[in-house]
Amino acid sequence: MNIVFDIGNVLLRWDPRFLYRRIFADENRMEWFLTHVCSNDWNLEQDRGRSFAEAVREATLRHPDYAAEIAAYDERWQETLPHAIDGSVAILESLAARGAALYAITNWNGEKFRETRGRFGFLGRFRDIVVSGDEWLVKPDPAIYRLLLDRNGLAAADCLFIDDSAANVAGAEAVGMSAHHFHSPELLAEALRRTGRL
Repeated sequence: MNIVFDIGNVLLRWDPRFLYRRIFADENRMEWFLTHVCSNDWNLEQDRGRSFAEAVREATLRHPDYAAEIAAYDERWQETLPHAIDGSVAILESLAARGAALYAITNWNGEKFRETRGRFGFLGRFRDIVVSGDEWLVKPDPAIYRLLLDRNGLAAADCLFIDDSAANVAGAEAVGMSAHHFHSPELLAEALRRTGRL
């Protein structure tokens, strides 16, 4: 069985609020900013391949009064990613020790992923990582799952996909993978043990 991990909020904790709570004293103002200025949809375009330089220019044109806060999304991006999720990393290491074939598909800007890869050595455990920003594809587009399968000669039926997004889990199932909707390392470990993979 091939185990295919998502990375953000499965193996690494990510949330722009880790950064913006240091910038905004007012929680409501921060939430407005993350809803209307540097929103999830805006960030998804970086995951799809848009450069951060272009993204910052676009958002600053829309909201020039927030130029410094917008620039921080790029310049201080690593502060949005404070630490690994230790329980999940322990599972990854256990799977590696058992000889599992480990892969990853992540919605992540390619430039920022390369910065991040140097911080977390366990990302070297994967035989292949499909990074959305390098492929101009994002989950749950079926093409991004098929890219991993085709690039590595894998059969979808021989893969278990793990992701914290229900939409991304459904996308994997739609191409024929088994899938686990991640909520916690404990529940993931239980599911893997129940199916004899851990």
